Amino acid sequence: MTTKSDLPQGTLDLLILKVIALGPVHGYAIAQRLQQVSGDVVQVPQGSLYPALHRLENRGLLAADWKDTETGREAKFYRLTRAGRRQLEREAREWERTTTILARFLTPKEQE
Repeated sequence: MTTKSDLPQGTLDLLILKVIALGPVHGYAIAQRLQQVSGDVVQVPQGSLYPALHRLENRGLLAADWKDTETGREAKFYRLTRAGRRQLEREAREWERTTTILARFLTPKEQE
């Protein structure tokens, strides 16, 4: 049995943008991809995923079209806008900076 990981504040939007950057995708596939890449650690419930998608769409970071899925059902497929791509780049840089700083504290060098 796997346990659900609580993501740090603001992380979900970054992860969603990163998944969508690979190409247009519907909500269920986004949730599956997040779970797959995280090794089943990140499990985003629909009650968190779809409000986040709507928020990103309302901010102009995502655009969406209704299309048929591989199973023949109609679903909303999301894609990044130019603003979404810029936001993804900004957030990725900030997380890289943050993790670099944290790594300095978590793995300190020997005192000289």
